[in-house]
Amino acid sequence: MPIAVASRRQAQAFTLAEMMITATLFMILVAGIIYAHLFGLHMYQLTSIKLAASDDARKGFIKLTDEIRSAWKVQVGSGNLNTFTEVAANAYQQGNALQIYMDASNTNNWVRYWYQTNSAATDYTKLLRTVNGASYSLVIAHSITNLVPLFTAEDSNGNVINSNVNNRVIGMTMQFYQLEYPVVNIGTGNYYDFYQLHTRITRRTLY
Repeated sequence: MPIAVASRRQAQAFTLAEMMITATLFMILVAGIIYAHLFGLHMYQLTSIKLAASDDARKGFIKLTDEIRSAWKVQVGSGNLNTFTEVAANAYQQGNALQIYMDASNTNNWVRYWYQTNSAATDYTKLLRTVNGASYSLVIAHSITNLVPLFTAEDSNGNVINSNVNNRVIGMTMQFYQLEYPVVNIGTGNYYDFYQLHTRITRRTLY
């Protein structure tokens, strides 16, 4: 075979069928990579929302838990920034506010937590914290949707009691939501993830 003919045959390009098959395989590969990337972004978003919700709850309630454990006395009732009313002695010990007294010798040394359920003027529903003498409050948790009292006083079996006994356990149930897709508008038909946190805390020192 002449050398020129052999060289031309070796230099020939792909046929049309080979090019179409190659392009199709390449497109399938690119589509798979893009789909895997989008799936990864979706899973990252879902995971980050759940982790953020857990982290918010953890940061907010570590301080509340520590303050209850080190308290001299804890009262359950209703309140706001300026007032607090303890539940009556013969009524079920449950409410949306908690007042914590840190020192038996100084009843003016207290910490108050309460669930605010006002309107858009106060940034909707939040768990707030203030201390004696303060004219402001700190946000502990937001987007709360509780249909049950936030705070309860319970016995050792988890039953809500109707007396202010010394060895009662403070129960806390918080229901809240977080946007599943933060880019959407808030309102009917949008996506949310719903969470509930329930914990029971008691004081270290019983008087």
